Amino acid sequence: MSCLRVVGLAVSVLSACAPALDWRRVAPEGLGVTAMFPCRPSSRTRDIELGGQRLAMTLHACTTEGLTFALSSVDVGDVRLVGDVLAELSGSAQRNLGSERADRQAVAIPGMTPHERARRLRFAGKLPNGDVVIEHTAVFARAARIYQATVVGVQPTEQVVQPFFDGIRLDR
Repeated sequence: MSCLRVVGLAVSVLSACAPALDWRRVAPEGLGVTAMFPCRPSSRTRDIELGGQRLAMTLHACTTEGLTFALSSVDVGDVRLVGDVLAELSGSAQRNLGSERADRQAVAIPGMTPHERARRLRFAGKLPNGDVVIEHTAVFARAARIYQATVVGVQPTEQVVQPFFDGIRLDR
């Protein structure tokens, strides 16, 4: 199952979040990360095909004001796989929305392991139901654990997107 399909599932399942923009710090147990969410995220773990292997990916996501905020994490078990998996996640997010072009920039999450394929993307596309959306995604890693942070919705503004990405910290 692709990451976007997991996020899409989260969009449909997680519509009963706390009041709009009620920012809170979330530290999912065992994932080595803390993040600021503007709503109360729910958690799911699913087996997915990634990097040629079946892996358990944990997703924390919530929806508020028509925007879905998600943070997923998966341990690929071998740091030699990190670059390929980062590229696979970036590409699949863009392909799943049918986007042909993405704005790319470097990403710097406190505590991340620097990697040339870690990046932040912004692109437009369509959800499976045909709704046009904008997605902001960052893919990064710490050792062999990969993370993907996503904000997706019709009109995600920098005033909402940036605090989400700025609130992510990896344990040192």
